[in-house]
Amino acid sequence: MNYQDFITIEPDKRGGKPCVRGLRITVYDVLDYMASGMSEAEILVDFPDLTREDLHACLLYAAWSGDSPRQ
Repeated sequence: MNYQDFITIEPDKRGGKPCVRGLRITVYDVLDYMASGMSEAEILVDFPDLTREDLHACLLYAAWSGDSPRQ
């Protein structure tokens, strides 16, 4: 999976933060939900516009950004 197929960055949307497929849901929102203990199933119920692939793309984005040793 290529997270770039799912994660978009638009300067005029959510302050230029990375969002899922142009929606107003940021990668950081999804990661916060996961970190708080929400399951994938719970997130998908609360945010029906998201898919399981979107959630995985957020994790990939987080793994490949920042201080990752792969960079």
